[in-house]
Amino acid sequence: MASWASRAQTPTLARDTSFTVYSALAKARKTDPTITLARPVVPATIRSQMNVPYCTASGRALQLDVFYPKARRRGGYPAVLLIHGGGWRSGDRSQHVPMAQQLAARGFVAVTAEYRLSTEAPYPAAVLDLKAAVRWMRAHAREYHLNPKQIASWGFSAGGQLAALLGTTNEETRFDSLACNTGYSSRVQAIVDVDGILAFIHPESGEGDDRKSISAATYWLGSPKTERPDLWRQASALTYVGPRTPPTLFLNSSVDRMHAGRDDMMQQLNQFNIYHEVHTFPDAPHPFPLFNPWFAPTLDYTVAFLNKVFSGK
Repeated sequence: MASWASRAQTPTLARDTSFTVYSALAKARKTDPTITLARPVVPATIRSQMNVPYCTASGRALQLDVFYPKARRRGGYPAVLLIHGGGWRSGDRSQHVPMAQQLAARGFVAVTAEYRLSTEAPYPAAVLDLKAAVRWMRAHAREYHLNPKQIASWGFSAGGQLAALLGTTNEETRFDSLACNTGYSSRVQAIVDVDGILAFIHPESGEGDDRKSISAATYWLGSPKTERPDLWRQASALTYVGPRTPPTLFLNSSVDRMHAGRDDMMQQLNQFNIYHEVHTFPDAPHPFPLFNPWFAPTLDYTVAFLNKVFSGK
């Protein structure tokens, strides 16, 4: 086998547009033509601030969008950082604007943030960026009526993997190396993992098989798992699960490889008596949270879980 590096793409700022909501919809409709793109009416009760710079990395300003209730509330609203998928190399934060808008209408400050993809910078760049986004949220809590003690990470697919990694590495200061709002914490108090892998080196994982083509995780991690298994474990949320791991919600399709390590993580959460839930949508395609009929129940499960965790009831 030729060296993976000889077949891999050199990092570049060119966007990889292989994963979009429209390409995912076209693929999903091949098996179920009734699927529709979730585009609910924008609630009149929310405000938005778009294209807000939150940190500078690789010589450019990273941006996020903020959606929040118009009405003020004493103590502020709990917040959610939404992280898009796309195999760590494609996708865009705009994919989850509808979810962010609906979360804001349900009493949350919702933030969709971009992060450096593998075409620009390999692991751990994305993790550093998203930790910086959490710190930005706390630094601007008053401006957006945000409760800095109640922040959740929410992500789909590669974003779900990152959301889980953010939460399980609350104690790992190595991922706080970006010099942006360093006086604030990057800790999150809840995790919502929507079909995101929890362990890369796992019997259920499809990542790392580079025989026919380079897997998305190999691109992102920069080395095959056979050469750097330590790095692949370092990037796995399951590696860090412990007594201080936040409460976690798993929302899944029926595609087992998209939640590799989930059952192992739930076993550990049980051992540490950490609250968690799992809800699986039978026959749902992997990008289910982007589409009807799964958008609404994904929203409802998210809201119910976060309200339970943040209210303490």
